Amino acid sequence: MFECIWKPVLLLRHAKATSSCLCRQTPLLCLPFSQQNELNSFLWTIKRDPPSYFFGTIHVPYTRVWDFIPENSKKAFQQSHIVYFELDLTDPYTISALTSCQLLPQGKNLQDVLPHDIYRRLKRHLEYVKLMMPSWMTPDQRGKGLYADYLFNAIAGNWERKRPVWVMLMVNSLTEVDIKSRGVPVLDLFLAQEAERLRKQTGAVEKVEEQCHPLNGLNFSQVVFALNQTLLQQESLRAGSFQIPYTTEDLIKHYNCGDLTSIIFNHDTSQVPNFINATLPAHERITAQEIDSYFRQELIYKRNERMGRRVKDLLEEHPDKSFFFAFGAGM
Repeated sequence: MFECIWKPVLLLRHAKATSSCLCRQTPLLCLPFSQQNELNSFLWTIKRDPPSYFFGTIHVPYTRVWDFIPENSKKAFQQSHIVYFELDLTDPYTISALTSCQLLPQGKNLQDVLPHDIYRRLKRHLEYVKLMMPSWMTPDQRGKGLYADYLFNAIAGNWERKRPVWVMLMVNSLTEVDIKSRGVPVLDLFLAQEAERLRKQTGAVEKVEEQCHPLNGLNFSQVVFALNQTLLQQESLRAGSFQIPYTTEDLIKHYNCGDLTSIIFNHDTSQVPNFINATLPAHERITAQEIDSYFRQELIYKRNERMGRRVKDLLEEHPDKSFFFAFGAGM
């Protein structure tokens, strides 16, 4: 038994706060499984008739968290008439638009825009990843017909045509832990597939451009700084001289324990690695802080305000419907 404290949390002014268990340690389970099912976790009730719900998701394979999501959350999902997500990940147009948004202008390649040294280091790192990926794959992945060459091409096959900021995010996700989790739908996509299977009405509160354009909004020197820092981290990891301060495993543990206060969630939500550290020279620390502030403003504060307005409009337009809003838990 792990010692926990109970603390109410509130998402929006009109939402009823439920309790979540905040662990003082980071065990795999916050409570024994029988009691874990009784927790409220990341579910908020919007008090109306019929009620609607907010549910905080996490961008990891659903199999890592689904058994620890309490029954009241699953019941709210089952009973809701309409399920809304940030984006509609089952819509082919959404996927196509996300892909297009990541590409450089026609006729441009990454080699044309990046400093030569960074391009060379990037290419070397991706060659290393491609070489290592067969040893990173799990027997279960291979049993499902998922092989390293296919997976590498699916993630990084078109990397020379991508904008540097998206290459930075790609590099940050090409780690052994993340590769081992590929092939299983993340929680958001699983819920979207379940909603489709149950013939529920679904929708999205954001447009692709609203998620994509802020990432493309960094200026070139900031993007080069971010990509360089990401490569430095990965190179240090390969050399064994650096350890990531938080991992996907940490994220999963905090989520299964219902810990909303963890700084880990801020990084999961902002989609970008944290570059601020005490070892940076003063001018680079300023750049790192500017990047962090920009993404916090664009990907958290402005998004919350925009999404909140659209949620309010939906609830007012459909007073007789029960909604289930599944958004990132760190929002």
